[in-house]
Amino acid sequence: MSSLTSAALPLADLLALPFLQRAMLAGLLTGALGGVLGSFAVLRQLSFFSDALGHSALLGLSLGIVIGLDPTLVLIPFAVLFALGVHRLVNNSRLPADALLNIVYSSSLALAVLTLSRARGFQGGLERLLFGDILGVSWHDLRLILLLLVVAAGYLLLSRRSQILLTIDEPLAISRGVDADRHRLAFVILLAVVVAVSIKAVGVLLISAFVVIPACAARLACGRFTPYVAVAAGLGAGGAVLGLLLSALLDLPSGPSVVVVQLIGFLLVLAFMSLRGALGR
Repeated sequence: MSSLTSAALPLADLLALPFLQRAMLAGLLTGALGGVLGSFAVLRQLSFFSDALGHSALLGLSLGIVIGLDPTLVLIPFAVLFALGVHRLVNNSRLPADALLNIVYSSSLALAVLTLSRARGFQGGLERLLFGDILGVSWHDLRLILLLLVVAAGYLLLSRRSQILLTIDEPLAISRGVDADRHRLAFVILLAVVVAVSIKAVGVLLISAFVVIPACAARLACGRFTPYVAVAAGLGAGGAVLGLLLSALLDLPSGPSVVVVQLIGFLLVLAFMSLRGALGR
Protein backbone atom coordinates (compact mmCIF):
# COMPACT_ATOMS: atom_id res chain seq x y z
CA MET A 1 0.00 0.00 0.00
CA SER A 2 1.22 3.44 -0.84
CA SER A 3 2.06 5.89 1.92
CA LEU A 4 4.44 8.75 2.56
CA THR A 5 7.55 7.98 4.53
CA SER A 6 8.18 11.67 5.27
CA ALA A 7 5.31 12.19 7.69
CA ALA A 8 7.46 14.40 9.93
CA LEU A 9 7.60 17.14 7.28
CA PRO A 10 5.37 20.20 7.79
CA LEU A 11 2.26 20.41 5.63
CA ALA A 12 3.70 23.21 3.48
CA ASP A 13 6.79 21.12 2.71
CA LEU A 14 4.67 18.08 1.93
CA LEU A 15 2.54 20.07 -0.51
CA ALA A 16 5.71 21.21 -2.28
CA LEU A 17 6.62 17.62 -3.17
CA PRO A 18 5.96 17.07 -6.92
CA PHE A 19 4.73 13.50 -6.52
CA LEU A 20 2.22 14.58 -3.86
CA GLN A 21 1.01 17.41 -6.09
CA ARG A 22 0.42 14.91 -8.89
CA ALA A 23 -1.30 12.54 -6.48
CA MET A 24 -3.65 15.25 -5.19
CA LEU A 25 -4.52 16.37 -8.71
CA ALA A 26 -5.15 12.75 -9.66
CA GLY A 27 -7.31 12.32 -6.56
CA LEU A 28 -9.28 15.45 -7.43
CA LEU A 29 -9.95 14.29 -10.99
CA THR A 30 -10.61 10.62 -10.26
CA GLY A 31 -12.75 11.52 -7.24
CA ALA A 32 -14.92 13.77 -9.37
CA LEU A 33 -15.12 11.10 -12.07
CA GLY A 34 -16.08 8.44 -9.56
CA GLY A 35 -18.73 10.68 -8.04
CA VAL A 36 -20.32 11.57 -11.38
CA LEU A 37 -20.40 8.02 -12.75
CA GLY A 38 -21.33 6.63 -9.36
CA SER A 39 -24.35 8.91 -9.12
CA PHE A 40 -25.78 7.29 -12.23
CA ALA A 41 -24.60 3.78 -11.31
CA VAL A 42 -26.30 3.89 -7.89
CA LEU A 43 -29.69 4.95 -9.30
CA ARG A 44 -29.42 2.42 -12.13
CA GLN A 45 -28.56 -0.34 -9.64
CA LEU A 46 -25.12 -0.90 -11.18
CA SER A 47 -23.17 -0.67 -7.93
CA PHE A 48 -22.44 -4.41 -7.93
CA PHE A 49 -21.44 -4.15 -11.59
CA SER A 50 -18.71 -1.64 -10.69
CA ASP A 51 -17.56 -4.02 -7.96
CA ALA A 52 -17.27 -6.84 -10.49
CA LEU A 53 -15.33 -4.55 -12.84
CA GLY A 54 -12.95 -3.64 -10.04
CA HIS A 55 -12.19 -7.24 -9.13
CA SER A 56 -11.79 -8.25 -12.76
CA ALA A 57 -9.33 -5.39 -13.26
CA LEU A 58 -6.73 -7.39 -11.35
CA LEU A 59 -6.92 -10.03 -14.07
CA GLY A 60 -6.26 -7.37 -16.72
CA LEU A 61 -3.32 -6.01 -14.74
CA SER A 62 -1.95 -9.53 -14.29
CA LEU A 63 -2.13 -10.24 -18.01
CA GLY A 64 -0.24 -7.03 -18.74
CA ILE A 65 2.47 -7.97 -16.26
CA VAL A 66 2.82 -11.52 -17.61
CA ILE A 67 3.11 -10.48 -21.29
CA GLY A 68 5.50 -7.65 -20.40
CA LEU A 69 3.36 -4.64 -21.41
CA ASP A 70 2.34 -1.55 -19.46
CA PRO A 71 -0.47 -2.93 -17.23
CA THR A 72 -2.48 0.32 -17.55
CA LEU A 73 -2.48 0.14 -21.35
CA VAL A 74 -3.66 -3.47 -21.20
CA LEU A 75 -6.22 -2.78 -18.49
CA ILE A 76 -8.32 -0.20 -20.34
CA PRO A 77 -9.18 -2.34 -23.42
CA PHE A 78 -9.49 -5.40 -21.17
CA ALA A 79 -11.96 -3.57 -18.89
CA VAL A 80 -14.05 -2.41 -21.85
CA LEU A 81 -14.21 -5.88 -23.44
CA PHE A 82 -14.89 -7.47 -20.07
CA ALA A 83 -17.71 -5.00 -19.32
CA LEU A 84 -19.31 -5.60 -22.71
CA GLY A 85 -19.11 -9.36 -22.22
CA VAL A 86 -20.59 -9.25 -18.73
CA HIS A 87 -23.30 -6.81 -19.87
CA ARG A 88 -24.31 -9.21 -22.65
CA LEU A 89 -24.17 -12.19 -20.30
CA VAL A 90 -26.42 -10.52 -17.72
CA ASN A 91 -28.94 -9.41 -20.35
CA ASN A 92 -29.14 -12.82 -22.04
CA SER A 93 -29.16 -15.08 -18.97
CA ARG A 94 -32.10 -16.29 -16.93
CA LEU A 95 -29.97 -16.26 -13.78
CA PRO A 96 -30.19 -13.30 -11.36
CA ALA A 97 -27.74 -10.52 -12.19
CA ASP A 98 -26.21 -10.44 -8.69
CA ALA A 99 -25.48 -14.19 -8.81
CA LEU A 100 -23.79 -13.89 -12.21
CA LEU A 101 -21.73 -10.89 -11.11
CA ASN A 102 -20.67 -12.78 -7.98
CA ILE A 103 -19.40 -15.63 -10.13
CA VAL A 104 -17.63 -13.20 -12.47
CA TYR A 105 -15.74 -11.16 -9.90
CA SER A 106 -14.74 -14.08 -7.64
CA SER A 107 -13.49 -16.20 -10.54
CA SER A 108 -11.67 -13.21 -12.06
CA LEU A 109 -9.89 -12.60 -8.78
CA ALA A 110 -8.88 -16.26 -8.55
CA LEU A 111 -7.59 -16.29 -12.14
CA ALA A 112 -5.64 -13.09 -11.51
CA VAL A 113 -3.87 -14.52 -8.47
CA LEU A 114 -2.99 -17.68 -10.40
CA THR A 115 -1.69 -15.56 -13.29
CA LEU A 116 0.44 -13.43 -10.97
CA SER A 117 1.88 -16.57 -9.39
CA ARG A 118 3.42 -17.37 -12.79
CA ALA A 119 4.93 -13.89 -13.18
CA ARG A 120 8.28 -14.67 -11.60
CA GLY A 121 9.82 -11.33 -12.46
CA PHE A 122 7.01 -9.24 -10.98
CA GLN A 123 8.40 -6.91 -8.33
CA GLY A 124 5.46 -4.53 -7.92
CA GLY A 125 3.78 -6.37 -5.08
CA LEU A 126 0.22 -7.69 -4.94
CA GLU A 127 -0.58 -5.31 -2.08
CA ARG A 128 -0.01 -2.25 -4.29
CA LEU A 129 -2.41 -3.61 -6.91
CA LEU A 130 -5.07 -4.41 -4.31
CA PHE A 131 -4.94 -1.14 -2.37
CA GLY A 132 -3.64 1.39 -4.88
CA ASP A 133 -0.55 3.50 -5.45
CA ILE A 134 -1.77 7.03 -6.11
CA LEU A 135 1.59 8.50 -5.06
CA GLY A 136 3.08 6.81 -8.13
CA VAL A 137 0.79 8.66 -10.57
CA SER A 138 2.72 10.17 -13.51
CA TRP A 139 1.96 13.17 -15.70
CA HIS A 140 0.97 10.71 -18.42
CA ASP A 141 -1.60 9.21 -16.04
CA LEU A 142 -2.90 12.70 -15.24
CA ARG A 143 -3.35 13.58 -18.90
CA LEU A 144 -5.27 10.34 -19.43
CA ILE A 145 -7.51 11.02 -16.41
CA LEU A 146 -8.18 14.60 -17.55
CA LEU A 147 -9.06 13.42 -21.05
CA LEU A 148 -11.45 10.86 -19.61
CA LEU A 149 -13.07 13.48 -17.38
CA VAL A 150 -13.65 15.75 -20.39
CA VAL A 151 -15.09 12.88 -22.45
CA ALA A 152 -17.37 11.70 -19.62
CA ALA A 153 -18.61 15.21 -18.81
CA GLY A 154 -19.15 15.99 -22.49
CA TYR A 155 -21.10 12.80 -23.14
CA LEU A 156 -23.30 13.19 -20.06
CA LEU A 157 -23.98 16.87 -20.76
CA LEU A 158 -24.83 16.30 -24.43
CA SER A 159 -27.18 13.44 -23.53
CA ARG A 160 -28.36 14.98 -20.25
CA ARG A 161 -32.09 14.69 -20.92
CA SER A 162 -31.83 11.08 -22.08
CA GLN A 163 -29.58 10.14 -19.16
CA ILE A 164 -31.98 11.63 -16.61
CA LEU A 165 -34.98 9.91 -18.17
CA LEU A 166 -33.19 6.55 -18.36
CA THR A 167 -32.06 6.84 -14.76
CA ILE A 168 -35.40 7.90 -13.31
CA ASP A 169 -37.91 6.07 -15.53
CA GLU A 170 -36.56 3.85 -18.32
CA PRO A 171 -39.97 2.84 -19.81
CA LEU A 172 -40.89 6.53 -20.06
CA ALA A 173 -37.56 7.27 -21.73
CA ILE A 174 -38.11 4.53 -24.31
CA SER A 175 -41.65 5.76 -25.00
CA ARG A 176 -40.17 9.21 -25.77
CA GLY A 177 -37.78 7.80 -28.34
CA VAL A 178 -34.62 7.45 -26.26
CA ASP A 179 -32.33 4.69 -27.56
CA ALA A 180 -31.97 2.93 -24.21
CA ASP A 181 -29.70 0.14 -25.45
CA ARG A 182 -27.20 2.52 -27.04
CA HIS A 183 -27.03 4.80 -24.00
CA ARG A 184 -26.82 1.87 -21.61
CA LEU A 185 -23.95 0.38 -23.58
CA ALA A 186 -22.13 3.72 -23.75
CA PHE A 187 -22.49 4.18 -20.00
CA VAL A 188 -21.18 0.67 -19.28
CA ILE A 189 -18.11 1.35 -21.45
CA LEU A 190 -17.55 4.71 -19.73
CA LEU A 191 -17.87 3.12 -16.30
CA ALA A 192 -15.40 0.39 -17.27
CA VAL A 193 -12.80 2.95 -18.40
CA VAL A 194 -13.28 5.06 -15.26
CA VAL A 195 -12.80 1.99 -13.08
CA ALA A 196 -9.69 1.00 -15.06
CA VAL A 197 -8.11 4.44 -14.76
CA SER A 198 -9.02 4.84 -11.07
CA ILE A 199 -7.54 1.46 -10.07
CA LYS A 200 -4.09 3.03 -9.67
CA ALA A 201 -5.47 5.49 -7.12
CA VAL A 202 -7.37 3.20 -4.76
CA GLY A 203 -6.67 -0.35 -5.90
CA VAL A 204 -8.77 -3.30 -6.95
CA LEU A 205 -10.45 -4.05 -3.62
CA LEU A 206 -11.52 -0.47 -2.87
CA ILE A 207 -12.64 0.81 -6.27
CA SER A 208 -16.31 -0.02 -5.74
CA ALA A 209 -16.43 1.99 -2.50
CA PHE A 210 -14.64 4.85 -4.29
CA VAL A 211 -17.44 4.97 -6.87
CA VAL A 212 -20.44 4.20 -4.65
CA ILE A 213 -19.88 5.99 -1.30
CA PRO A 214 -19.91 9.63 -2.55
CA ALA A 215 -22.97 8.90 -4.69
CA CYS A 216 -24.85 7.37 -1.74
CA ALA A 217 -23.98 10.35 0.48
CA ALA A 218 -25.18 12.76 -2.21
CA ARG A 219 -28.38 10.73 -2.66
CA LEU A 220 -29.19 11.23 1.03
CA ALA A 221 -28.58 14.97 0.83
CA CYS A 222 -30.22 15.88 -2.49
CA GLY A 223 -33.76 15.54 -3.73
CA ARG A 224 -33.15 16.83 -7.26
CA PHE A 225 -31.10 15.10 -9.93
CA THR A 226 -28.71 17.84 -11.09
CA PRO A 227 -27.59 18.89 -7.57
CA TYR A 228 -27.28 15.20 -6.73
CA VAL A 229 -24.71 14.61 -9.48
CA ALA A 230 -22.80 17.80 -8.62
CA VAL A 231 -22.68 16.97 -4.90
CA ALA A 232 -21.53 13.41 -5.64
CA ALA A 233 -18.68 14.78 -7.76
CA GLY A 234 -17.76 17.28 -5.04
CA LEU A 235 -17.81 14.67 -2.29
CA GLY A 236 -15.74 12.27 -4.40
CA ALA A 237 -13.11 14.91 -5.23
CA GLY A 238 -13.05 16.41 -1.72
CA GLY A 239 -12.82 13.02 -0.05
CA ALA A 240 -9.92 12.04 -2.30
CA VAL A 241 -7.93 15.21 -1.55
CA LEU A 242 -8.59 15.06 2.20
CA GLY A 243 -7.73 11.37 2.26
CA LEU A 244 -4.41 12.05 0.56
CA LEU A 245 -3.61 14.84 3.01
CA LEU A 246 -4.42 12.49 5.88
CA SER A 247 -2.18 9.86 4.32
CA ALA A 248 0.66 12.36 3.95
CA LEU A 249 0.40 13.80 7.46
CA LEU A 250 -0.01 10.51 9.31
CA ASP A 251 2.02 8.25 6.99
CA LEU A 252 -0.99 6.06 6.20
CA PRO A 253 -1.75 4.04 3.06
CA SER A 254 -3.22 6.44 0.50
CA GLY A 255 -6.01 4.33 -1.07
CA PRO A 256 -7.60 3.16 2.17
CA SER A 257 -7.24 6.69 3.61
CA VAL A 258 -9.28 8.11 0.73
CA VAL A 259 -12.05 5.54 1.15
CA VAL A 260 -12.17 5.99 4.95
CA VAL A 261 -12.50 9.77 4.56
CA GLN A 262 -15.32 9.25 2.06
CA LEU A 263 -16.96 6.86 4.52
CA ILE A 264 -16.72 9.48 7.28
CA GLY A 265 -18.34 11.98 4.92
CA PHE A 266 -21.16 9.53 4.23
CA LEU A 267 -21.72 8.92 7.95
CA LEU A 268 -21.78 12.67 8.66
CA VAL A 269 -24.36 13.23 5.93
CA LEU A 270 -26.40 10.29 7.22
CA ALA A 271 -26.31 11.65 10.79
CA PHE A 272 -27.18 15.18 9.65
CA MET A 273 -30.14 14.05 7.52
CA SER A 274 -31.39 11.79 10.32
CA LEU A 275 -31.16 14.65 12.82
CA ARG A 276 -32.89 17.05 10.46
CA GLY A 277 -35.66 14.52 9.89
CA ALA A 278 -36.11 14.01 13.62
CA LEU A 279 -36.26 17.74 14.31
CA GLY A 280 -38.68 18.28 11.46
CA ARG A 281 -41.28 15.91 12.85
